[in-house]
Amino acid sequence: MNKVLVLLSLLLFTFWGKAQQKANYKLAEKLRNVSLGSLIGKYSMDVFPKQINNTDKFWFEFTTEEGKNFYFVDPVKGEKRLFFNNTDIAQGVSLITRKGYNEKDLRISDIELSKDLTKMTFSMDGRYEFDFKTKKVRAVEKDHSEEDDEVIYSWMTFSPDRKYILYAKDHNLYIRGNKAKGIDTTEIQLTTDGEKYYSFARNSEDDRKDEAETNARWFKDSKHIYVVREDSRKLKDMFVINSLTKRPTLEKYRYEMPGEKDLCQYELWIIDIEKKTANRVPADKWTDQYIQVIQPGEKGDKLFFQRFKRTWDEVDICVVNTETLEVKELIHEVDKPYRDYHMQNTVILNDGKDILFRSERTGWGHYYHYDGEGRLKNVITSGPWVAGQVAAIDTVGRTIYLYGFGREKGVDPYYYMLYKASIDKEGVTLLTPENAQHGVSFLSSKRYFVDTYSRVDMEPKIVLRNNQGKMIMELAKPDTRRLKELGWRAPERFTVKAADGLTDIYGIMWKPADFDPNKKYPIISSVYPGPFFEYVNTSFRVDDSYNMRLAQLGFIVVAMGHRGGSPMRGKFYHRYGYGKLRDYPLADDKYAIEQLADRYAYIDLSKVGIFGHSGGGFMSTAALCTYPDFYTAAVSSAGNHDNNIFNRGWSEIYHGVKETAKKVKGKDGQDSTVYTYSCKVPTNMELAKRLKGHLLLVTGDMDKNVHPANTLRMVDALIKAKKNFEMIVLPGNGHGFGGKAEAFFERKLWYHFAKYLLGDERIVEDDELQIED
Repeated sequence: MNKVLVLLSLLLFTFWGKAQQKANYKLAEKLRNVSLGSLIGKYSMDVFPKQINNTDKFWFEFTTEEGKNFYFVDPVKGEKRLFFNNTDIAQGVSLITRKGYNEKDLRISDIELSKDLTKMTFSMDGRYEFDFKTKKVRAVEKDHSEEDDEVIYSWMTFSPDRKYILYAKDHNLYIRGNKAKGIDTTEIQLTTDGEKYYSFARNSEDDRKDEAETNARWFKDSKHIYVVREDSRKLKDMFVINSLTKRPTLEKYRYEMPGEKDLCQYELWIIDIEKKTANRVPADKWTDQYIQVIQPGEKGDKLFFQRFKRTWDEVDICVVNTETLEVKELIHEVDKPYRDYHMQNTVILNDGKDILFRSERTGWGHYYHYDGEGRLKNVITSGPWVAGQVAAIDTVGRTIYLYGFGREKGVDPYYYMLYKASIDKEGVTLLTPENAQHGVSFLSSKRYFVDTYSRVDMEPKIVLRNNQGKMIMELAKPDTRRLKELGWRAPERFTVKAADGLTDIYGIMWKPADFDPNKKYPIISSVYPGPFFEYVNTSFRVDDSYNMRLAQLGFIVVAMGHRGGSPMRGKFYHRYGYGKLRDYPLADDKYAIEQLADRYAYIDLSKVGIFGHSGGGFMSTAALCTYPDFYTAAVSSAGNHDNNIFNRGWSEIYHGVKETAKKVKGKDGQDSTVYTYSCKVPTNMELAKRLKGHLLLVTGDMDKNVHPANTLRMVDALIKAKKNFEMIVLPGNGHGFGGKAEAFFERKLWYHFAKYLLGDERIVEDDELQIED
């Protein structure tokens, strides 16, 4: 009998030992509240070059724990040195003001240098001049130019010659002369038909009668104005309630839902201020088309724009004559199943003589060179890789510098790699060969650029290169000493296979600072499925949206891409999710975690969590319900659980909208074609009956992006399915949580996973952690 009791005691001790694993709240709070935030703000991680007098010489400031210093760089000579001694500046200004200044944190701005670089003027508690030879500082009078006398308000949009001011009032457009330029300030009304929801004002709902900002913009000739005017008069209203006002108030706004008939209509308008005319451009081609301006012509005689079909699988690049309003279609592109809006790019050069058009016609995003008549002249980039954003263009040298993804073997396809290409022929040259994420900043001459490159597990390297890619010098080295002393641990990169067993999936993993490979850790997947971008860090970063701090509690936290998540991997990868907006990333997430558990013995596959915000909130709930025997717990914040009531563009582009054409006979007896559209996306509510695990739903009650109804409909479905779950509503918060609500949410995130993955049900108060408010 005693032996049985001893055995039972041992079993109970073993059970309770596992069930009562303590979450390390103190370590997580230490890295959240105390020092990391201040380190991010104080110490430099990048260099922003300030060019000197239209030369390739530049200066920059850089802060480490030794203080802020200013450096002078001459790329031609390969020279870098201190710009000046901080003591000389601080003491020189003190002699004038009789005040004390922190030499390690000089707050100087508006630096200008003389042509011979012997003197520098700057602002610091006044305006001063510094002589580099004598090291003397003297006070100088501020240069009161005409612009200094101008009274400038946020609603003013100045013409390029600054003679006129453009603004909206009572939903119409007005101009007046700029008094500082000696122009008559009499107000001139340019339009008369503006009204609420069909307005020339930036805020079409604003009923105020005084001056307001406008989205209208000037041509460079200062004689013409253009604007894409939005007609949302037929849109239906959405509502949220502000519960924090003395008497709870209803807030109303216009919102488009998938498949609806009455949408916002986009019109292109051109205004001639000399003729005092405002005309709508006859640019209609498709029902419910979207219009976007690309670039105005240099002389004010033309405007380049693009229009998209509602089904998003066709686009036109067009030009309109500002005098005759004649529209000419230059490029027509068909892209199935949809054109990627986020990486699409059209560049107009030499006043329209050269057009660089990005297309995925081969299955990979590349650039094509067209002439001003829309004729294809040559391919610029090609091959099984993706050409991305343009970093700089040298029109004189007819050279473009652009980022590319996935071209170099052995390099993460999400890393931005810089390439050089000729506008007039095919082919690229790699300029930044390091296996890392690169971010560049070109000098205006395009002869040199600053390259900052890093990885999640490698501190930033900041170097100066010439336009052949040759490294000229290292410019600065970020200070991360204190970061490491605090216990911060860089995440680790990993690669696994997608559920098809063929496609590579790239991700990163966070471990606790006190990680012990001989222990078992629950694993939590931090998710955002895309489809326009995968929020998985590729560069060195301290702030990583809860992941690092969550790991400190005693978890392995991972973030990874999923098929369908990013256009940076090519068309086949990106379009994988089309038509299956709810389900496409789920199998990849599950299979990736299984592979990691097979690879690393310290991962406990019996305790799997998942969380995310917005699309990640949608995905985490879907995952918990789709694989109820795999995922144990989920936290879903601001999730678009019902994409049929979410943003129309999102659902119709990424899930698909069906277009139906019908012939109807008009009153005049003539046949016409009427188009109708429908869109139906599977919802998380349909999965509610499958829930087994522990779900926490969170929403802000003022969310006008993903309406709280998304969460409440999920709640209703779970109640009807007789499921247990938890819910938090954050009063006064919109789509992004802020302030004390955000801190509260993060703590609830910790508690939820600590309880259901670690068995730790403690609620730890601030005073226990010695947290400063």
